[in-house]
Amino acid sequence: MADENTPNQSQQHPEQQLRALRDSIDSVDTQLVELIAQRAAITAQVGAVKRELKQPLYVPSREQTLIQGRRDYAEAKGLSADLIEDVLRRIIRESYRTQTMQATSTSKTLERPVVIVGGAGRLGQLMGKLFANTGYCVEVIDKHDSFTAELAQKAQAVIVSVPVNQTVAAINALPKLADDCVLADVTSVKSAPLQAMLEQHQGPVVGLHPMFGPSVHNLAKQLVVVTPGRDDAQCQWLIEQFVNWGAHIETLPAEDHDKAMGWVQAMRHLSTFSYGLHMAEENADIEALLQVSSPIYRMELMMVGRLFAQNAELYADIIMANHQQFPTIARYLERFSEALQQLQQGDKQRFIEQFEEVKRYFGEYAEQFLDESEGMVQLADDQRFRQQPD
Repeated sequence: MADENTPNQSQQHPEQQLRALRDSIDSVDTQLVELIAQRAAITAQVGAVKRELKQPLYVPSREQTLIQGRRDYAEAKGLSADLIEDVLRRIIRESYRTQTMQATSTSKTLERPVVIVGGAGRLGQLMGKLFANTGYCVEVIDKHDSFTAELAQKAQAVIVSVPVNQTVAAINALPKLADDCVLADVTSVKSAPLQAMLEQHQGPVVGLHPMFGPSVHNLAKQLVVVTPGRDDAQCQWLIEQFVNWGAHIETLPAEDHDKAMGWVQAMRHLSTFSYGLHMAEENADIEALLQVSSPIYRMELMMVGRLFAQNAELYADIIMANHQQFPTIARYLERFSEALQQLQQGDKQRFIEQFEEVKRYFGEYAEQFLDESEGMVQLADDQRFRQQPD
């Protein structure tokens, strides 16, 4: 029983109450950190067991079940299910880092090397690191290295990871490979490289397009597009290796892939480049723009700036490799000019009509994209305030 001379919280000065409550929050936050550390230790053990069982890093059904269970529990406790899901997804994403180094090889012939042509490049280095950490013998062939006939006959896989404008030439320069060696490339266009591989090598061939940059920490939930070439069954161990590392696989014919990349890469990269170029030529004040930008506009500006933090030659090669998209881009410029002319003439009604036409085209995707972007906007807003000084 409290001493009758000891004031309870309601008798304390508001500043004392606030200080006490903040101390309580700090204590709870410390407990949360300790629990997260405890969870991290357990997930590291999970990774070790997965290695023994040869299970993949990322299992979508398991994660979805976990998230849904915690959402239900949060609602029963009167908490926001979205809040709990956000927290858990961030924790889960971090836990994949501890499991990445414990991936399992899907090949039964680890004594035969995986050869990375262009292995000194950033993506090549990432590929080599992933294979080496998984127990494979990795051989790197770069600009001034000789790819010997002996190594070519030993290799179980040869992965071509060179700039897109050099890929076909690099494939054509390969020595004769073992009949069962899997020949693959990891460039962003597929039709020409795939055809070159089929002509150069009579064994198993597959095109791979990792839809991520070399700076990723792991492949959990990363997308790899597969374009089949020849002897799919013999290529399966290589595809399954990416799955074991946590990647999500989509399979497309090479022609369909290149059409899609014309929109996903060439069109978007050129539009982003042009916007950034216009900002630079007009000398727009980036600091002033950031001060008055809402999270969605800040995020859009971030995506423009992100492009220019990367390699200019890489993006030039990607855009130029998708030259089949140039007529579409030209029509885009015409439509942009027409829209501007209509607005300059005060034709608001035509703008509204076209807006509604496009809205019907997007259909239910419009609402879906709105919902999905809300979470990204919140993250951008959190990042903004985290970076501001006190």
